Formats: sequence, C-alpha cells, structure tokens
Amino acid sequence: MAKVIFYEKPGCGGNARQKLLLQQSGHELDVRDLLSTPWTKEALRSFFGARPVSQWFNAAAPRVKAGEVRPDQLDAEAALDLMLAEPLLIRRPLLECEGRREAGFETELIDAWIGLKPQAKPVSEGCPRETERESSNG
Repeated sequence: MAKVIFYEKPGCGGNARQKLLLQQSGHELDVRDLLSTPWTKEALRSFFGARPVSQWFNAAAPRVKAGEVRPDQLDAEAALDLMLAEPLLIRRPLLECEGRREAGFETELIDAWIGLKPQAKPVSEGCPRETERESSNG
C-alpha cells in the first residue's frame, strides 16, 4: 500500500474512477484540488518529467479542443505560463508518491510504479461525459 497525493478536478467522473481503482488496489489517497492549488512553474514542471510539452496538456480542455491552445506549438515556458493562468489546461490527475511525480493516468505506468489490482476494463483519463458526447456526435 502506498500513500498517493492525487490532484483532481473536483467533480470529474474520470478522476472518480481513477481514485476508486487506486483505493481498491489498497492505496491511501490524499486528494487535492488541482484547480485551486497555488502552483509555481517549478512545482508544476516536476510532474511532466521527460514528456514532450504536448503531453502536459488536458486534451479535453475546451481551449485545446477548440484549437485556441496548440500544445504541439508551445515551448515549456509558454506552456507553464498558460497552465498557471488556466489550470483546466493541466493534464490530470497529477500524482505524487514515494518521491516521484507523474501526470495523467496511464494504468501500465502506475501499475509498474505502485501496483494496481487487475480489472476487466482499463480506466481512462477522460471524463465520461466528454467521451459519450463525442461518440454520439460521431
């Protein structure tokens, strides 16, 4: 069992499923509000490791989906400035455990890191309402 700091968007269905999977796997969660945390560039940057800047962003954020924010065209400094001004752009959840930080919920990575109980269906990063809306709009 590990103690995981879990930064979420309150009310996000995807984050709720992710938290449940972690808890069912025996982990203790310290849940925090991603949107109201007073981030610094250094603290936020530490969650992204060697990932390309485009993978730092929440692909479902309205400004990303609308093409107003183009993560693939930003450098690290500009990306962090945007995310500090608009935390909804930050890929979530942000996870911290055992001195390591990660962004997003990649089940294979998390399983190798702290362990997850096997389940029939993988947990995704997206909010279910967004996925259902996109499917029905075809």
